[in-house]
Amino acid sequence: MTAPSSPQSVRSPILEASPDASASSVVPDFAVLGGGLCGRLVAWRLAGAGHRVALYERGGPEGGEAAAWVAAAMLAPLAEAAVAELLITELGVESLDTWPRILAELPEPVFFQRNGTLVVWHHADRTEAPLFERRVRANAPRALADAHFTTLQGAQLDAAEPALAGRFARGWLLDGEGQLDNRQALAALAAGLAQRGVQTHWNTTVDDANPPPARVTIDCRGLGAKPALPALRGIRGEVARVHAPGIGLTRPVRLLHPRYPLYIAPKQNDVYVIGATEIEGEDRSPVSVRSALELLSAAFAVHPAFGEARILELNSQCRPTLPDHRPALFWDGDNTLRVNGLYRHGFMIAPAVADEAVRVAEALLAGRMQNADGFEALRAESRWPAMLHDRRAEAAPRAHEPA
Repeated sequence: MTAPSSPQSVRSPILEASPDASASSVVPDFAVLGGGLCGRLVAWRLAGAGHRVALYERGGPEGGEAAAWVAAAMLAPLAEAAVAELLITELGVESLDTWPRILAELPEPVFFQRNGTLVVWHHADRTEAPLFERRVRANAPRALADAHFTTLQGAQLDAAEPALAGRFARGWLLDGEGQLDNRQALAALAAGLAQRGVQTHWNTTVDDANPPPARVTIDCRGLGAKPALPALRGIRGEVARVHAPGIGLTRPVRLLHPRYPLYIAPKQNDVYVIGATEIEGEDRSPVSVRSALELLSAAFAVHPAFGEARILELNSQCRPTLPDHRPALFWDGDNTLRVNGLYRHGFMIAPAVADEAVRVAEALLAGRMQNADGFEALRAESRWPAMLHDRRAEAAPRAHEPA
């Protein structure tokens, strides 16, 4: 990947020059800060609704600076219910149904598959299986688990995933789950922004003390928003991309293990994304030898042919995470909305989070959210009220507390 040019800071209320000088002289309805996955979705949706939108991103249009660049892009709400609460599962179900409609409107193709998730385990780790099932059924809607959680044994498992025939005695098929190609999605969204006339300012950082002009500002900068959201922290994730012809997995596979649970997501042209490390901290250094050995050894244990795979990439990123591990929309009490905290669930929940951000941002633009009462009315209308936060109200001392 070609390194992006050095970011420039936005310190002037004058927009960059664009081919249409008259358009650039008009203050946009929305300035979206951060052009990762969520920022691109929000800007693309707002522009599609007819609004004037400007987007500012410290990296380039390829998305190499975004957490979404280093991801498997699995759309697996039922599988993630083992480690996530009901809100995340429901956002994931909503987004899984939304992704096909988004991809159909983008000007470039994106690999998308909805062939389910296969969960397997080695005999020595069989005690992990009932724990996984209990967690999933505790955190997922009962109807979802009952309809899409299928036990496979012996020949059933071999038929479901012939590439693993004879390697595992039991497993589960989480039917209907999906995946896409994260980097193709970022590129297609960049093309979609251009198609819809968004003023894109790539390789541009934002000065928090003097943000770019707009009627409404939407901050989607992930960890870049820490000056405004000090509770944010990074959780490091590491993945390997390998080229492994001849294996032929037809869907993502998750391996249960007490120390390092693993996922293997097959992409196009015999490329596989292998991951699952999760390390507290914002270290962006290269992948450690320990992590690489664990990832690749576990993949080899799923299928020995991974031993002959060629390593294309070992990469790491930090996922923006809030203390409760939930995504959040923060209203600052003025014309700024902050969208953050998607944690490890970015692609899985981003469409639903972006849709809610668009709804709230349009209400802010229309003057429907000028005070706490307006915010509470909008929150009462929300499908996801737990995501919406009025920062002024939450910071105010309660009646029984000293001022």
